[in-house]
Amino acid sequence: MDGDQIGRMIYLLMLLVAVGGYFIVANRHRAGQMLQQAAVWGLIFLGVIAGVGLWGDIRHTAVPRQSVFADDGRIELPRAPDGHFYLTAEVNGKPVQFVVDTGAGQIVLTQDDAARVGLPPEDLNFFGEARTANGVVKTASVRLDEISVGGISDTGVRAWVNGGEMDQSLMGMGYLQRFERVEFTRDTMILTR
Repeated sequence: MDGDQIGRMIYLLMLLVAVGGYFIVANRHRAGQMLQQAAVWGLIFLGVIAGVGLWGDIRHTAVPRQSVFADDGRIELPRAPDGHFYLTAEVNGKPVQFVVDTGAGQIVLTQDDAARVGLPPEDLNFFGEARTANGVVKTASVRLDEISVGGISDTGVRAWVNGGEMDQSLMGMGYLQRFERVEFTRDTMILTR
C-alpha cells in the first residue's frame, strides 16, 4: 500500500468509528435490538454477494433451456418467463435464437441475424410485403444453406428477411410443419421428427 491508500483507509476507519459510535451511544438502551438488526443487515449483504457470485452457476437451472434428444428426434422447449417458446438453431453454422411463432407462415430473420449467417441485407432484394401487427413491411426471400438443431438438419430451407425493425427472428409454421408432431405438455413444447 502506498501513502494515499493508507490515508484513505485511516479516513474510512475514522468515519466508521464516528458513525458506529453515534449509533451505539444513541441506542445504548436498546443494544440487543441494535445488534440483532446489524446481524440481519450483515446476512442480507452476504446473501446478495453470494447470489451475485453464484449466478453464473445457477442461472442454467433458474432459467430452463431447450433440450435436444437426437436419438428419437425430439426437441423440448420450455416456456420462458415471458410466456414464449424460444428455439436456438444453427443457421449456416451460426447460432440464432428464434421465437417460436405458430402465427407466422415462414422463418423470418431480423436483418442483424441475416447478416450474421452470411446474408447481408444490403445484398438482398426487398420486393415482398408482409402484413404484421406493426403494419406492412418489406421482405426479401432467401434460401438457408442449412438449419440444424442438435442432430436434426435441413438444407435449402426457404426463409424471409424482414426489412423493418424486429427484435427477434421468428420460427414459423413453414419450418414447424417439417416435424411429425408439435405438441404442448404443460409449459413445454415438444417437436418430434
